Amino acid sequence: MASLKELKLRINSVKSTQKITKAKKMVAAAKLRKAQAAAEAARPYAERLEGVVASLASKVGAADSAPKLLSGTGKSDTHLLLVLNSDRGLAGAFNSNIVKAARDKANELQAAGKTVRFFLVGRKGRPVINRLFPGQIVEHYETTGIRDIGFDQAQEIAGKVRELFEAGAFDVAHLFYSKFRSALVQEATGQQLIPVPAPAETPAPGGAAVEYEPDEEAILADLLPRNVTIQVFKGLLENAASEQGASMTAMDNATRNAGELINKLTIVYNRTRQAAITTELIEIIAGAEAL
Repeated sequence: MASLKELKLRINSVKSTQKITKAKKMVAAAKLRKAQAAAEAARPYAERLEGVVASLASKVGAADSAPKLLSGTGKSDTHLLLVLNSDRGLAGAFNSNIVKAARDKANELQAAGKTVRFFLVGRKGRPVINRLFPGQIVEHYETTGIRDIGFDQAQEIAGKVRELFEAGAFDVAHLFYSKFRSALVQEATGQQLIPVPAPAETPAPGGAAVEYEPDEEAILADLLPRNVTIQVFKGLLENAASEQGASMTAMDNATRNAGELINKLTIVYNRTRQAAITTELIEIIAGAEAL
């Protein structure tokens, strides 16, 4: 059985940990409001742009003059998985869920005979992916030291992805991030980034005719690179909100668990102390009777 001194030190240690987790929960809650607002504000534009590009893509089809970001390379042998993670832990299963989604997709592609490559953003996913898929990481974007990742970083990441595509390093690119639902729910999400996927629904015949000026191909040449950047930016913002939500929930759970542990240790401490006092009294009484 632990001594009174050991129990007291343990209680004080858990109390110190509880103060840290409570402070981190408050910090995450404060950051969450800003990150959630940014993610929700970016969604309509990103989704609308994706819809416009898909609509234009359905009109252009696989024409020889279509941009490569739309038509692709004509094959799907090599796939690039762009995995967005964070640099920090203490956020529950936030990072591991994204890595799991990317891992499952990679295993599915490899089982189909495809070659898989990884482009990683952030530190947390790298050790696991490097262990499971050694030698398959072709690019790693370091975010350490960046306080608030934003559009400038999205442009850099998207630019590197397009450079790899133009160099023939891959045929299809997929983006993985965590979509923010609420402080309690974050959903690991994957979407095809390059080439632009075909629209989910075919436009009904007989709709109003639309003429574009300049033509669809010229518009797509400008919109397609921008769409890649915007989709990456959306993923970064969703990740930022998801990370703070997951962190707030994890720290709240840790704070409550610490409180329960303190209560249990206090009960043990009081019982041990009472037993020590009782033993001491018995020894005193026995000594008095001996006199």
